[in-house]
Amino acid sequence: MSLTIARIGKNETVKFAVDELMRLLRAMDETLFIDKRVYNERDPEKNAVIWVGLDGSVKESKQDDEIFIDIQNGCGIISGSNPRSVLMAVYRFMFSLGCRFLRPGKAGEKIPKKRLSAEELNVTIRDRASYRHRSMCIEGRVSYEHIYNMIDWLPKVGMNGYFMQFQVPGIFFRRFYNQKNPYFDKIDVDDSDIEHIWCSLEEEIIKRGLNYHATGHGWTCIPFGLPGTGWDKFEGEVPENTKQYLAMLDGERRLTHNTLDTNICYSNKNARDIMNDAIVEYCKAHPAVNYLHFWLADGKNNHCECPECSKLRPSDYYVMMLNELDEKLTAAGVDTKIVCLIYLDLLWEPEVEKIKNQDRFVLMFAPITRTYTNAFSDFDRSEKVELSSYVRNKLTMPTSVAENVARLNKWQTEQLQGDSFDFDYHLMWDHYTDPGYYECSRILHKDMTGLDVIGLNGMVSCQTNRAAFPTGLPMYAMAKGLWDKASQFTDITAEYFTAAFGEDAAIVEEYLKTLSRLFCPPYLRGEKPVSAEEMVAQVYEAKRVIDIFETQHIKEKAEISADWKHLMYHAEICRKYADVIIAYISKDEKGMEETKTALCEYNKLTEPELHEYFDIGTFDRIWGKYIINL
Repeated sequence: MSLTIARIGKNETVKFAVDELMRLLRAMDETLFIDKRVYNERDPEKNAVIWVGLDGSVKESKQDDEIFIDIQNGCGIISGSNPRSVLMAVYRFMFSLGCRFLRPGKAGEKIPKKRLSAEELNVTIRDRASYRHRSMCIEGRVSYEHIYNMIDWLPKVGMNGYFMQFQVPGIFFRRFYNQKNPYFDKIDVDDSDIEHIWCSLEEEIIKRGLNYHATGHGWTCIPFGLPGTGWDKFEGEVPENTKQYLAMLDGERRLTHNTLDTNICYSNKNARDIMNDAIVEYCKAHPAVNYLHFWLADGKNNHCECPECSKLRPSDYYVMMLNELDEKLTAAGVDTKIVCLIYLDLLWEPEVEKIKNQDRFVLMFAPITRTYTNAFSDFDRSEKVELSSYVRNKLTMPTSVAENVARLNKWQTEQLQGDSFDFDYHLMWDHYTDPGYYECSRILHKDMTGLDVIGLNGMVSCQTNRAAFPTGLPMYAMAKGLWDKASQFTDITAEYFTAAFGEDAAIVEEYLKTLSRLFCPPYLRGEKPVSAEEMVAQVYEAKRVIDIFETQHIKEKAEISADWKHLMYHAEICRKYADVIIAYISKDEKGMEETKTALCEYNKLTEPELHEYFDIGTFDRIWGKYIINL
């Protein structure tokens, strides 16, 4: 079979879309002959062509993604509302031909091998994403390869943005490269190396036309001469001219924990100007960034207690700064969107100040202390929620979904009625309470499909970027829910497991679903009162289920595919994790140490094989956080 593929215009993202279309078609049918052409605009006289690009079939929009595909007998149009949407439309076209993109990395592509015919190339789709914001955020421990794979995967599943935290995301790369593992050689890097690594990754974001979110952390330290590329302990001396700007706590202006956790004296106009001027200069120097995040310090209950700061809530001073920043950006002719967040102390809404320019700002809801036992929609919205009073530096952060959403509603009704999104942490730490990855996937999908109910227009997922072990179901379900809020979790799981495991889909799904139930995430979170005896029995039952499944299925199929091989490694990791949990529940101090050592050692041993999919370093560092109730 031969095809003529014609690109419309010179846009680099559309060019990449055509390259991807040709790559995937040829991977599907090696005998395919493709004639490639470039036109400035669609030629109505050329009918025996697959046109790719913007041709007016869809109303153009920089922010919102809509795709249009009308291919009949191997001819027609693949288009979208912007170049990024055209790329997504290409992947949707290939999806309709049987391709699946289950997780980041080329091994996550499932491309059926078959001879194509013109009669088979009949696809008509017009579809629009349910939510505007569908982005991923850097977190955990990463390398160039890990972030490249994620950026490359995002448009394949309809995601449209990537967020680089910090001006230089040093901490995340240093955690991976500089972490010693005798079984896995790595190179040491410093922030200068990482800056150049990121320059290459930035090109990949731009090539795909993705929304580029940047910074967030660092504005409370870097403009004042303090380092701000991570949460490392600060070993140096605070410059004398900087001390006057630090938050006063217990009568002293000093650092809190580290530079990133330290707030500033926000009632000081000079301090606000220093921060805002730095943001303006950053925006001018980085025009590719279309969403600049302006966050305060990362710590809680550490806001300035000086007489002036004490007159207003931190959120009042924050809104004051936002208004001042908008004036400076407008004067400089900069149209970058500013993402402002409600997080920790800032959950308590302003009492005095009001945001003036609604179009400049995007509200980001970051409920980092919420529970993931319940989804956003799992509460009665008519129920009256008692909101605790604001008491400076003596706040208890809300854990219930209801109270977090009530705090959000205050901001939405009193401050920003425009654009907004959820910035959430389902796959930062909490997924480690769920070794089967099934229940966390269900909650994540349910949260995404219900975002509009709480007035949010999408999600930026703050998560370990290697969260695809034993499967990529959580991220896949998140992407599906963000594109289509009417999507059904049962349909998604059937689609995913069939693509990964074929005729064994149902048994693998049931196996992982059973592990999620037996490990009991609500118990590991400390939210479900289960007796020690009952929980020990459940974890032993999980080990028995693993042994049976391994004997009946994994041993004979481990070499069939990477998906089955992951289940082989996963079985042993789950057994060792179960041993750790049993030791902790039983308060067996010797057993705690021995089982933890065995788990960590096995994780190091398997890192060369699993590093693309499993953030072993983050798992080993924080898993104990979730058994504090034991």
